[in-house]
Amino acid sequence: MQPSFKRHRFPAEVIRHAVWLYFRFTLSFRDVEEMMAQRGVDVSDETIFCWTIKLGPQIARNLKRKRPAPSPRWHLDEVVCTIGGKRMYFWRAVDDEGELLDVVVQKRRDTEAALKLLRRLLRNQPVEPEAITTDGLRPYGAALKELGREGLHRP
Repeated sequence: MQPSFKRHRFPAEVIRHAVWLYFRFTLSFRDVEEMMAQRGVDVSDETIFCWTIKLGPQIARNLKRKRPAPSPRWHLDEVVCTIGGKRMYFWRAVDDEGELLDVVVQKRRDTEAALKLLRRLLRNQPVEPEAITTDGLRPYGAALKELGREGLHRP
């Protein structure tokens, strides 16, 4: 489904490009504003913000659909962080090309948390893993064993 660009001052191609820059790269609205100014388009960061709110979800879906399938070699790790004054564990999975596959935030650092991440990965990724590399944390091994995929584990 194509987004509607009716009642906008700028042409659809300019809007599409600005929103694409914001979602494709980790840029702020002001960064996008400066990049558009270098191309001769005078647009404010507030306008870009409105475009991303209105048209962003559709453009992001189109980008996600066109993105190539992730690599079948996955890397899993966890990081301790503080959220709202509480100690939390930020579990993430990336492929060997550095593309983020999934993220889970948990209170615990145990097998259940590793299972939750792995089940979501296996359900949502279009590619079956060939190898899963971890930092050697025991819950990863236990979770992979429970899922019957311990042969893929590379600590």
